[in-house]
Amino acid sequence: MPTPRHDEVRIRIRATTVTAGDCELRGLRFSFGLRLLVRMLMGPLRPRRKILGQEFAGEVEAVGTNVQLFKQGDRVFGTTGFRFGAYAEYICLPESSRDRALTTKPANMSYAEAAAVPTGGLEALHFLRKARSLDGKRVLIYGGGGGIGTYAVQLAKFYGAHVTGVDGPEKQDLMRALGADRVIDYTQGDLTPKGGTYDVIFDVVGKSPFSASLASLGVRGDYLLGNPRLSTMVRGLWTSKKGGKKVVFGAATQRSADLVFLRELIEQGKIRSVIDRQFPLEQIPAAHRYFETGHARGKVVISTEPSTGP
Repeated sequence: MPTPRHDEVRIRIRATTVTAGDCELRGLRFSFGLRLLVRMLMGPLRPRRKILGQEFAGEVEAVGTNVQLFKQGDRVFGTTGFRFGAYAEYICLPESSRDRALTTKPANMSYAEAAAVPTGGLEALHFLRKARSLDGKRVLIYGGGGGIGTYAVQLAKFYGAHVTGVDGPEKQDLMRALGADRVIDYTQGDLTPKGGTYDVIFDVVGKSPFSASLASLGVRGDYLLGNPRLSTMVRGLWTSKKGGKKVVFGAATQRSADLVFLRELIEQGKIRSVIDRQFPLEQIPAAHRYFETGHARGKVVISTEPSTGP
């Protein structure tokens, strides 16, 4: 049982999820350059932190002597950042941090629904805010039916965009239900027609064709890359230097203030989480195998108890 330090809270985790970051780190599935960087940061021979898991929902069981923002019994949700560690029944985290997010969970969500929000919601919010404008703009979201894309579709609509969602055939109806004005099956036809069709392209999954995507942007279009390759980042820097079209990439910020913003939208009924399947804690390998098929509609949740309730 972990003991919270003076500025920490101990959280009884009720639900967590599978994220792309968990799977990539587990298998060290990065390009060669990024693999070396990750090894230096996370451990040259083996991971320094052996428990994966980046987002969670649960309740505060104990607080440190200096904690002011939370009290015992508070129902919370948040992220662990690069600390990971959410695949557990308990975790201790600082009540506030620059690289993690923690706040009280939405009153109208179960623990499972709340756990599915933080990383995907914060990632989508971070990148969409990097666009120069969204209101009335034509936005393409590549991977609109996944764990990040489902929030990107809803947030882009909240900001007033005309949204086109791209994903597999099994996710077309989901993207429509989330508000997408138009949907495209990536297995059919040309996804990125030329001629300035879009003002913003947000590639959540890192699979959009770089040159064709740029050709589909307007003169002052924004190309947002949520999971780019190293070579794509280099090309993006050069493109942005030339002016006009802008390529945006980099780690998303995880701030409690932004998570509060998402909570408020959830409680107002503006956005919701989408859960494809839920696995018990002891079936994490099965949860990862299912996530890695690429067919999950929304999030894959891991529960630390037989059932979760509001």
